[in-house]
Amino acid sequence: MKRSPTFLITMLCFGFAFFYIPILSMIFYSFNESRLATVWGGFSTKWYSSLLSNRQVMGALWLSLKIALISATVATLLGTMAGIALARFRKFRGRPLFSGLVTGPLIMPEVITGISLLMFFIMLGQWTGWPGSRGFTTVTLAHITFSMVFVTTVVHSRMRSMDRAIEEAAMDLGARPWQVLRDVTLPVISPALLSGWLLAFTISLDDVVITSFTTGPGSTTLPLLIWSKVKLGVTPDINALATLIILVVGICVVIAGWLMSRAEKRRLRGERLARREEAG
Repeated sequence: MKRSPTFLITMLCFGFAFFYIPILSMIFYSFNESRLATVWGGFSTKWYSSLLSNRQVMGALWLSLKIALISATVATLLGTMAGIALARFRKFRGRPLFSGLVTGPLIMPEVITGISLLMFFIMLGQWTGWPGSRGFTTVTLAHITFSMVFVTTVVHSRMRSMDRAIEEAAMDLGARPWQVLRDVTLPVISPALLSGWLLAFTISLDDVVITSFTTGPGSTTLPLLIWSKVKLGVTPDINALATLIILVVGICVVIAGWLMSRAEKRRLRGERLARREEAG
């Protein structure tokens, strides 16, 4: 049975409305004068000024940003190496086990991952005395562990679709393997690296479950702080905080999309020039 375009467009509109109307309503109520989040009391921006002067929220935000920046950067480095190894070294001893270890956390429930990391840090502290207490370091290590898997998947997919003839041509011209990696492979897969870094950053900044198992007193991240506030009742300052996060994320997505589009156009232009030189 062939569905009409009107039905498909209607279902698409319902899907977008179901997703975006709650977000728009949250942004609308962030300018609410009333302290009750769901009762409109007039237009006001006081919750934004009070939010920026809230040391608890700013401290949690700064901690979350530090953890996300460090974990995303380290996860991108490790995930890139793992993705290149899986794509270029297809036959080595232990490859099935390594591939399974990489893809396993993707289907593992976060609760199981959080409990296993908690037990690992407890046993490590009993055996070696480190870490003495859970906090910034343990949360960062936990975020690196599970976000690295997503970077590996993105890089591996890009490497498999990459034309190996470009690397082979560079090696035929006398380039050493590390030069091929630096001057050919990494520039070609740079959009995937940027995508993987942004994905790891977003996952780290948004995580609640694993962070709750690996954090300790004095190391409350922004998602945990929001969750604790929501349990006591949503207030307009939470709406203001979420609105600012949406604004920043939207700007970052636009900039990242522009950079990736620019890099892809540059790559395609270089490939066309190379083909013309070969044909000439």
